[in-house]
Amino acid sequence: MPSKDPYEVLGVSRSADADEIKSAYRRLARRYHPDVNPNDPSAEEKFKEVGAAYSVLSDPNKRARFDQTGSTDDAPQDPFFQGGNISDLFDVFFGAGNQGGGRRRVGRDGEDIRVDLELTLKDVINGIQTDVVVNRKTECSACGGTGGEGGKAPETCGTCRGQGQVSTVRNTFIGQVRTSTTCPTCSGAGTVVKDPCKTCKGRAVVPETAKVPITIPPGFDDGATLHVPGQGSDGVGEGRPGDLYVVIQVAADSRFQRQGQTLYTILDVTFAQAALGDRVEIHGVEDTVELTVPPGTQPGTQIAIRHGGLPPLHGGRRGDLIVQVNVKVPTKLSEAEVKLIRDFAELRGESMPKEDDKGGILGGLFHKKR
Repeated sequence: MPSKDPYEVLGVSRSADADEIKSAYRRLARRYHPDVNPNDPSAEEKFKEVGAAYSVLSDPNKRARFDQTGSTDDAPQDPFFQGGNISDLFDVFFGAGNQGGGRRRVGRDGEDIRVDLELTLKDVINGIQTDVVVNRKTECSACGGTGGEGGKAPETCGTCRGQGQVSTVRNTFIGQVRTSTTCPTCSGAGTVVKDPCKTCKGRAVVPETAKVPITIPPGFDDGATLHVPGQGSDGVGEGRPGDLYVVIQVAADSRFQRQGQTLYTILDVTFAQAALGDRVEIHGVEDTVELTVPPGTQPGTQIAIRHGGLPPLHGGRRGDLIVQVNVKVPTKLSEAEVKLIRDFAELRGESMPKEDDKGGILGGLFHKKR
């Protein structure tokens, strides 16, 4: 199978300079990194293609050979082992570059972003794959993230000489004390833009509304936070991209109260159902469940439906659904109903309710039919 054209893979022209190529690589590597797309095998293949393409175009000799022969057969295919370009891969995710020689990473890290997502108890049982909408800052396509008009690279700051910091030395009673502060000229970037890009006004990033796919496992709690690395705002220069934090809120369900993996609900039954027993249907989180009410069930009795609750976060058996029985007492009765209840109490030898002075029972709790 012939190798893919690295220019097409990175989406750059054949005249693209080193900054344009690196910018395209950083953007695509973040998008397709396996850690960002854990459930998408195609993303891993795309990530490898992006790394292989960059290994060709970032090396002047390999790029020249490809331009002459159209072949990338001798280029390494694993983006994790790119020889001299391994620092660029670290730069994509950590912004560190090669600091072995003591070079300070200059630039500005991207902002982290928080998104609140409301889900249901059913989502807690099954987990969910969805998209969240984020408003973030992304690398300006007009300047390729340089901040300069036409993609012109920024110049090294003359004040801090590219370090992003300036040092001052003060004489004190204990000797000379050196302190470092953020450079007032470049605000710590280490570079300055002489001719700002008209699109981003020299900021190197522009606002973007994007959909980010996320996977939320079963068993999550209300208030849980999902961390999605690299999906916040883009950094500037060698700055790291920010992260996305999805804060999950479980919508209230009036039918249930949740305590960990256990759900509680209330079932209203009549006196006849409680006394004689019955088979009733109740609504569980996902579907209807048949429940047996034993004869002689007392008010407040709890009946457990095994595994009718919620699953644990890391897999395992679901908790129980606890049904608390509430025996409904009628608030108004006819004369015939009153007589039946009095006969029932007399038959069982129970205390007989007293009538009030108006002829009613229990101060007008019951009423006569007219």
